[in-house]
Amino acid sequence: VDLSVTPEPTHSSALIGGKKPKVAILREQGVNSQYEMAAVFMRAGFEAVDVHMSDLFTGVDNLSGYQGIVACGGFSYGDVLGAGEGWAKTILFNSYMRDQFTNFFARSATFTLGVCNGCQMLSSLKELIPGTKHWPKFVRNTSEQFEARFSLVKVESSPSALLRGMQDSYMPIVISHGEGRAVFTNADDMKE
Repeated sequence: VDLSVTPEPTHSSALIGGKKPKVAILREQGVNSQYEMAAVFMRAGFEAVDVHMSDLFTGVDNLSGYQGIVACGGFSYGDVLGAGEGWAKTILFNSYMRDQFTNFFARSATFTLGVCNGCQMLSSLKELIPGTKHWPKFVRNTSEQFEARFSLVKVESSPSALLRGMQDSYMPIVISHGEGRAVFTNADDMKE
């Protein structure tokens, strides 16, 4: 591992108006990685809030008070094929939910992270997310099997708030998926 930064808990100077930025740790039926995700964001200086999709559907909570959302993974909907796409349809086919997510994505000072089924879900919401028309859809692996790999990844320069200051770092990343093949609409989208 060759990091260009030393990982440390976020200093209080990163707080917004003296308050920790709020991140919704978003989950759906079957998701099982929300505790680890919340722990990571709390260590990084955020106020991590467990938000189940049913909280958003019923109005118990909404996305307007959050600076970030993280769509977690880990077997949503029993990890059946297309589980992430099914999760997205619960948003796309419900006007209240669609408006809530559209408004969140339209705000300029927010970030979004999707992991596993959460990544698949977000890729299926690209019509709601500005600047994502070139994003791929994730489909079943060519091998038609679950695949797991250990990859060494170099962080390139990026405008991402989550990667700021990490360019030129090399990190080992575990990749585990049954539907990890990225399918682009055309070659230009893949190049982008």
